[in-house]
Amino acid sequence: MAAARALAGQAALLPLAAVAPVAAADAVPGRPARPPLVHPARVPRRSPHKPEGLAALLHAIAHIEFNAINLALDAAWRWGGLPRRFHLDWLRVAAEEAHHFSLLQAQLASLGHAYGDFAAHDNLWAMCTRTQDDVLARMALVPRTLEARGLDATPQIQDKLRQVGTPAALRAVGILDIILRDEVGHVAIGNRWYRWLCEREGLDPVAHYPVLAQRHDAPRLHPPFNEAARRSAGFTEEELARLEP
Repeated sequence: MAAARALAGQAALLPLAAVAPVAAADAVPGRPARPPLVHPARVPRRSPHKPEGLAALLHAIAHIEFNAINLALDAAWRWGGLPRRFHLDWLRVAAEEAHHFSLLQAQLASLGHAYGDFAAHDNLWAMCTRTQDDVLARMALVPRTLEARGLDATPQIQDKLRQVGTPAALRAVGILDIILRDEVGHVAIGNRWYRWLCEREGLDPVAHYPVLAQRHDAPRLHPPFNEAARRSAGFTEEELARLEP
């Protein structure tokens, strides 16, 4: 168990059956009254070439980062019986996600808007809820699936913003550089703990992933994939090969 020793140090190794989620009367974190949450198909699509459309795009990204704060804090809070490093990793992720949100919030303010001005969806937190009783599924399907999609999407969004070419759009490109850099590290943390948990349970991480994805109705992934960022985040060549249809 080299990986377990490297991550846990002298921490006691408990079986997953002993890693019980913390009971809570209300599993939904505190949220502002806005934005209104609607079905993804009802979130309006606007062109970033118009100021309102650029603000809507930045708002959508800010909403992802806002949810990511809660996702990281939930991981740090929910499960006992794991090494201290696990909790510290996710607290660090939460702090970085909060920084991302503050950058986007300031950029929205420069455009005359604020977080909550546009409708948003709840897909990220829905997966958090579906995996609330299974730390292995959480590591598989939130950081290394949903957040990893951001590694793929961010360069495409940056290309669109460069085409817009306004000072506000180009400032947003710079913010996304920071987010992409940090998200590689966040996905890497998810990969590391997913493999650590699989090793402890005697599971093949590559073979077990589709089992978890089907069990928890994870979204299907579609190209193009940012393979360079995914490699930096710890995905293996076998995992990258399985991404292709």
